[in-house]
Amino acid sequence: MPPAAELILGEFSRTLDERFRLSLPPELLEPLLGDATTATLAKERPGCLSLWEPVSGKANLEAGVNLVKSKIAAGKLEGRWSEVQRLGRLLSTRQCAVQLANRGRLLIPESFRQFLGVEPNSAITVVGAGVCIEIWNPSAWLLYIEAEMPAFRSVFDQLTA
Repeated sequence: MPPAAELILGEFSRTLDERFRLSLPPELLEPLLGDATTATLAKERPGCLSLWEPVSGKANLEAGVNLVKSKIAAGKLEGRWSEVQRLGRLLSTRQCAVQLANRGRLLIPESFRQFLGVEPNSAITVVGAGVCIEIWNPSAWLLYIEAEMPAFRSVFDQLTA
Protein backbone atom coordinates (compact mmCIF):
# COMPACT_ATOMS: atom_id res chain seq x y z
CA MET A 1 0.00 0.00 0.00
CA PRO A 2 1.35 3.46 -0.80
CA PRO A 3 2.38 5.76 2.04
CA ALA A 4 -0.66 7.20 3.82
CA ALA A 5 0.22 10.74 2.73
CA GLU A 6 0.35 9.89 -0.96
CA LEU A 7 -2.84 9.12 -2.88
CA ILE A 8 -2.57 7.67 -6.37
CA LEU A 9 -4.74 9.93 -8.52
CA GLY A 10 -5.28 10.62 -12.20
CA GLU A 11 -7.16 9.41 -15.27
CA PHE A 12 -5.37 8.42 -18.47
CA SER A 13 -6.41 7.04 -21.85
CA ARG A 14 -4.25 4.28 -23.23
CA THR A 15 -4.41 1.68 -26.03
CA LEU A 16 -3.70 -2.02 -25.69
CA ASP A 17 -1.34 -3.27 -28.35
CA GLU A 18 -1.94 -6.36 -30.49
CA ARG A 19 -0.42 -8.58 -27.76
CA PHE A 20 -2.54 -7.11 -24.93
CA ARG A 21 0.30 -5.03 -23.51
CA LEU A 22 -0.44 -1.76 -21.79
CA SER A 23 1.97 1.03 -20.89
CA LEU A 24 1.02 2.31 -17.45
CA PRO A 25 1.43 6.02 -16.70
CA PRO A 26 4.56 6.69 -14.62
CA GLU A 27 2.55 9.26 -12.63
CA LEU A 28 0.50 6.37 -11.21
CA LEU A 29 3.08 3.60 -11.23
CA GLU A 30 5.82 5.45 -9.35
CA PRO A 31 3.82 6.09 -6.14
CA LEU A 32 2.47 2.52 -6.15
CA LEU A 33 5.59 0.49 -6.90
CA GLY A 34 8.61 2.81 -6.86
CA ASP A 35 11.37 0.83 -8.57
CA ALA A 36 9.67 -2.57 -8.13
CA THR A 37 8.81 -4.55 -11.25
CA THR A 38 6.27 -6.97 -9.79
CA ALA A 39 2.70 -6.30 -8.74
CA THR A 40 -0.56 -8.08 -8.02
CA LEU A 41 -3.29 -7.86 -10.65
CA ALA A 42 -6.83 -8.49 -9.38
CA LYS A 43 -10.29 -8.78 -10.88
CA GLU A 44 -12.40 -6.13 -9.16
CA ARG A 45 -15.71 -5.80 -11.00
CA PRO A 46 -16.71 -6.63 -14.58
CA GLY A 47 -14.77 -4.32 -16.86
CA CYS A 48 -12.20 -3.40 -14.18
CA LEU A 49 -8.87 -4.80 -13.01
CA SER A 50 -6.75 -3.36 -10.22
CA LEU A 51 -3.00 -3.33 -9.79
CA TRP A 52 -1.66 -3.51 -6.24
CA GLU A 53 1.71 -3.37 -4.59
CA PRO A 54 2.35 -7.10 -4.08
CA VAL A 55 3.20 -7.14 -0.37
CA SER A 56 0.07 -5.37 0.90
CA GLY A 57 -2.28 -7.24 -1.41
CA LYS A 58 -0.76 -10.57 -0.50
CA ALA A 59 -0.76 -9.87 3.25
CA ASN A 60 -4.45 -8.90 3.29
CA LEU A 61 -5.46 -11.96 1.30
CA GLU A 62 -3.34 -14.33 3.37
CA ALA A 63 -4.82 -12.99 6.61
CA GLY A 64 -8.34 -13.67 5.33
CA VAL A 65 -7.46 -17.13 4.02
CA ASN A 66 -5.82 -18.03 7.33
CA LEU A 67 -8.95 -16.94 9.20
CA VAL A 68 -11.12 -19.17 7.00
CA LYS A 69 -8.69 -22.08 7.53
CA SER A 70 -8.86 -21.65 11.30
CA LYS A 71 -12.67 -21.56 11.21
CA ILE A 72 -12.70 -24.78 9.17
CA ALA A 73 -10.29 -26.42 11.64
CA ALA A 74 -12.47 -25.30 14.57
CA GLY A 75 -15.61 -26.69 12.91
CA LYS A 76 -17.21 -23.24 12.67
CA LEU A 77 -18.06 -23.59 8.97
CA GLU A 78 -19.88 -26.94 9.14
CA GLY A 79 -22.89 -26.84 6.83
CA ARG A 80 -21.42 -23.93 4.86
CA TRP A 81 -19.32 -25.95 2.41
CA SER A 82 -21.00 -24.43 -0.64
CA GLU A 83 -19.89 -20.98 0.57
CA VAL A 84 -16.35 -22.27 1.18
CA GLN A 85 -16.32 -23.76 -2.33
CA ARG A 86 -17.58 -20.46 -3.76
CA LEU A 87 -14.79 -18.60 -1.95
CA GLY A 88 -12.25 -21.16 -3.19
CA ARG A 89 -13.36 -20.74 -6.79
CA LEU A 90 -13.11 -16.96 -6.55
CA LEU A 91 -9.73 -17.11 -4.79
CA SER A 92 -8.43 -19.44 -7.50
CA THR A 93 -9.07 -16.93 -10.26
CA ARG A 94 -9.22 -13.49 -8.59
CA GLN A 95 -5.62 -12.38 -8.74
CA CYS A 96 -2.16 -13.17 -10.04
CA ALA A 97 1.36 -11.84 -9.77
CA VAL A 98 2.50 -9.89 -12.82
CA GLN A 99 5.89 -8.70 -14.00
CA LEU A 100 6.17 -5.21 -15.45
CA ALA A 101 8.52 -4.78 -18.40
CA ASN A 102 10.49 -1.67 -19.32
CA ARG A 103 8.70 1.64 -18.90
CA GLY A 104 5.89 0.08 -16.90
CA ARG A 105 4.51 -2.16 -19.62
CA LEU A 106 2.00 -4.72 -18.38
CA LEU A 107 0.92 -7.84 -20.26
CA ILE A 108 -2.69 -8.56 -19.29
CA PRO A 109 -3.16 -12.33 -18.77
CA GLU A 110 -5.78 -14.10 -20.89
CA SER A 111 -8.51 -14.73 -18.31
CA PHE A 112 -8.11 -11.14 -17.12
CA ARG A 113 -8.61 -9.87 -20.69
CA GLN A 114 -11.93 -11.68 -20.86
CA PHE A 115 -13.01 -10.21 -17.50
CA LEU A 116 -11.96 -6.74 -18.68
CA GLY A 117 -13.86 -7.26 -21.94
CA VAL A 118 -11.22 -5.96 -24.33
CA GLU A 119 -9.76 -6.79 -27.71
CA PRO A 120 -6.28 -6.09 -29.10
CA ASN A 121 -5.70 -2.48 -30.13
CA SER A 122 -8.63 -1.27 -28.03
CA ALA A 123 -8.88 1.78 -25.79
CA ILE A 124 -8.33 1.44 -22.04
CA THR A 125 -8.85 3.92 -19.21
CA VAL A 126 -6.25 3.83 -16.44
CA VAL A 127 -7.31 5.43 -13.16
CA GLY A 128 -5.55 6.20 -9.89
CA ALA A 129 -7.93 4.82 -7.27
CA GLY A 130 -6.19 6.26 -4.21
CA VAL A 131 -4.47 3.09 -3.02
CA CYS A 132 -4.13 1.16 -6.29
CA ILE A 133 -4.24 1.57 -10.07
CA GLU A 134 -7.39 0.52 -11.90
CA ILE A 135 -7.55 -0.57 -15.53
CA TRP A 136 -11.01 -0.07 -17.02
CA ASN A 137 -12.89 -0.96 -20.13
CA PRO A 138 -13.88 2.61 -21.13
CA SER A 139 -17.60 1.70 -21.39
CA ALA A 140 -17.61 0.20 -17.89
CA TRP A 141 -15.69 3.23 -16.56
CA LEU A 142 -18.23 5.64 -17.99
CA LEU A 143 -21.13 3.71 -16.44
CA TYR A 144 -19.34 3.56 -13.09
CA ILE A 145 -18.41 7.23 -12.99
CA GLU A 146 -21.89 8.33 -14.10
CA ALA A 147 -23.40 6.33 -11.25
CA GLU A 148 -20.86 7.40 -8.61
CA MET A 149 -20.15 11.06 -9.40
CA PRO A 150 -23.37 12.36 -7.79
CA ALA A 151 -22.12 10.94 -4.45
CA PHE A 152 -18.73 12.69 -4.71
CA ARG A 153 -19.48 15.46 -2.19
CA SER A 154 -20.92 13.02 0.34
CA VAL A 155 -17.94 10.63 0.07
CA PHE A 156 -15.47 13.52 0.26
CA ASP A 157 -17.19 15.00 3.31
CA GLN A 158 -17.31 11.62 5.09
CA LEU A 159 -13.61 10.94 4.54
CA THR A 160 -12.50 14.46 5.47
CA ALA A 161 -14.72 14.86 8.55
